[in-house]
Amino acid sequence: MTARKSGSRLETEIERCRSEGQWDKIAELVRQMSAKLISNGLCLEKVPMASPSLSNRNADRDQEIITCYEKSGDIALLYLQEVEKALSAGIQNRSPKPGPVTQDQELGFFLETGLQRAHVIHFKNGNLTRGVGRFREILRAVETRTTQNLRITIARQLAEILLRGMCEQSYWNPLEDPPHHSLLDDLSSTHTKDYALSRRPRIYSGENLFCPQENTEEALLLLLISESMANRDAVLSRIPEHNNDRIISLQSASLVYDLLTIALGRRGQYEMLSECLERAMKFAFEEFHLWFQLALSLMAAGKSARAVKVLKECMRLKPDDPTIPLLAVKLCIGNLHWLEEGERFAKIVIDMGEKAAEFRAKGYLAIGLVYSLKATDASLRGMQEEYQKKALSAFQRAQSLSPTDHLAVFYLALQLAVSRQIPEALGYVRQALQLQGDDVHSLHLLALLLSAQKHYHDALNIIEMALSEYPENFILLFTKVKLETLCRGPEEALLSCKRMLQIWKSCYNLTNPSDSGRGSSLLDRAVADRRQLNAMTLPDFSDPETGSVHATSIAASRVEQALSEVASSLQSSAPKQGPLHPWMSLAQIWLHAAEVYIGMGKAAEATACTQEAASLFPMSHNVLFMKGQVAELRGNVDEAKRWYEEALSISPTHVKTMQRLGLILHQLQRYSLAEKILRDAVQVNSTAHDVWNSLGEVLQAQGNDAAATECFLTALELEASCPILPFTIIPRTL
Repeated sequence: MTARKSGSRLETEIERCRSEGQWDKIAELVRQMSAKLISNGLCLEKVPMASPSLSNRNADRDQEIITCYEKSGDIALLYLQEVEKALSAGIQNRSPKPGPVTQDQELGFFLETGLQRAHVIHFKNGNLTRGVGRFREILRAVETRTTQNLRITIARQLAEILLRGMCEQSYWNPLEDPPHHSLLDDLSSTHTKDYALSRRPRIYSGENLFCPQENTEEALLLLLISESMANRDAVLSRIPEHNNDRIISLQSASLVYDLLTIALGRRGQYEMLSECLERAMKFAFEEFHLWFQLALSLMAAGKSARAVKVLKECMRLKPDDPTIPLLAVKLCIGNLHWLEEGERFAKIVIDMGEKAAEFRAKGYLAIGLVYSLKATDASLRGMQEEYQKKALSAFQRAQSLSPTDHLAVFYLALQLAVSRQIPEALGYVRQALQLQGDDVHSLHLLALLLSAQKHYHDALNIIEMALSEYPENFILLFTKVKLETLCRGPEEALLSCKRMLQIWKSCYNLTNPSDSGRGSSLLDRAVADRRQLNAMTLPDFSDPETGSVHATSIAASRVEQALSEVASSLQSSAPKQGPLHPWMSLAQIWLHAAEVYIGMGKAAEATACTQEAASLFPMSHNVLFMKGQVAELRGNVDEAKRWYEEALSISPTHVKTMQRLGLILHQLQRYSLAEKILRDAVQVNSTAHDVWNSLGEVLQAQGNDAAATECFLTALELEASCPILPFTIIPRTL
């Protein structure tokens, strides 16, 4: 009772001095008030708990402790706001003494003790709702210079609670009253405020204020504010006197960025995360954790080129970590297609030797993938064979180092398949499936190998089994349609095409303004007319000859994208919006539909499908090639030749275009030029049996029967082991 009376007396004295403007006395009175309340709370915490039978007494004790801390915090916040208001108004004669720096430090100690201790007791007693509410009260109070560092800590702690201790169902926004009964709270522990102040700390108010509506949204708001304050107050000086301050500043910022990674990662906002981490680079000198976080965020945001550069810095900071160069290899052999860089990173892992431990096998796997892709890119057959041998050797080494790794066995099987060693590849792919029975790529490779042996029904069964596990895998669906066309007829294939377009819409949920009603009506018309059901097959995602993204196709795709954007800007309607990859997939669907219509001799339907693809990518070499095919079907050889030449101007190594152009030149009796183009095509892809056959026809027309016979025999041999789609349609990634 004495403490309570003393507290009441101090409150009255503070209010009297405030009303009389005696600011020099208030500081000491507030210090006494804060110290008294906090001392009471600390002393009460040391008092032993009563027996469980006296639970009401324990509850009263906890309530009194919390009241001491919360009341101390409210009084100090109110005082600091009043002092700052007076100082900002220029009332120098009311400035508290001694100087503000010393005063802020002392008040900071009492204030932080009271505020931080109150929420700890709330959470310790199982009252999460009240603890969150107390955090919000402090953060909504008008900020002062003294409380800035404390606000960063409180905002970060509240964000962590929202992310880790609260779900969307139990969330309530800051402007709502907290729920009376929450699943977050211990029902036996409820606390409410039992004190009142004549004046409470001012809070931020106004019209049209933003209010979070879910826990992740509020956590992001708190963390972005904390990040801004941490960046503003970062200690950048490297002199020894500031070393401790710099370490504390870095640790505080790192905690904020770790929580930002969790919050933004949940929402898939990796672009925003990478931008936040870039702002942290000004104080991330020699700090591996922040550099590595930035690299991972850039990878997730699709900024592969920048991610590789950041990973190089991570390797400098941590040279003995094999996972860093492996991540760099993964990016280099992906969309970047930096094979030379990828080879250097893979060799770094291999050169670590025993220090790389289990990652050494991954190093050999990575360099094997690099050599495999180099073999695809090589324009000379000798170089292709050399890189294929290196790739096989690397995959075998990876398998010997990690015999239980299904990826090493799978890529060994894939490389053997690309080299047309079908029986050996079958043995290894079955071994890979024994290690990982549901691996989608192993199942796909098995189906392609069976199709190479002309067991189309067995291959189709494998594909359907794989689709039962991966129903939205487009590459599997493409292969299924190809096989259905052979095994069950085009009607069944068209039904699969329709399902795949529905899957495409459900997966990407994109709409194209230029295709409102047009594409869907074309599909419905084809389905309604049973005579047109012999029509649709679908493509792979990549180049039909190689099935992989290589240097020339990357260059071609960049040219196509630029030209398509220019052409689109001249049209009245925008051809595509949103991410590029989904529209590429849709364009490939229509192109292969056009290809099947061409096989059926239906020029009008093929033209309609080609126009659908052209509305998305008007300057794609695949679109131009298909226009040439349609022109050939209509008997317009000169127009077809023009389309093929335009396609080759964009992608000079598109083998199908080279073959068709060679045949047209053969028809025009320009044998020398036709032979040159077909020989160039053979250099690009030496396993294309149709190119060998066309070359044989040209040589035969020139009277070179011996060379023609050799070409025909090569074509027959290659056709005997040719799969329904190229083996390299299967992605080669780490």
